[in-house]
Amino acid sequence: MEATFPFDEETLVWKVMGKMFCLGNVGAFKNITLKCDTQVSQVLQAKFEQITPGYHMNKKLWITVELEGLTTEFVFSLIDTSYELVVQKLTKKDRNQLETL
Repeated sequence: MEATFPFDEETLVWKVMGKMFCLGNVGAFKNITLKCDTQVSQVLQAKFEQITPGYHMNKKLWITVELEGLTTEFVFSLIDTSYELVVQKLTKKDRNQLETL
């Protein structure tokens, strides 16, 4: 896993094997944007006002999560899910390489 600033000096992007799974503004750090299953995304957006379509991202595949008002455990579970969704899409070679790291 790596964290980089590919867009600007405030938007930190977390990647696994070069693929984004989370990004957020480190200056304000009020929200993060995560990869999400399309159907799960719709359910989460209906249930939580803090979860909206991904800001500046594909609205079907990404969600933006306002951190205030959500438990740390819930936010971490969303991050873990985002990570796993990206890992599932990696090539077999990359997944095998990831397992050895």
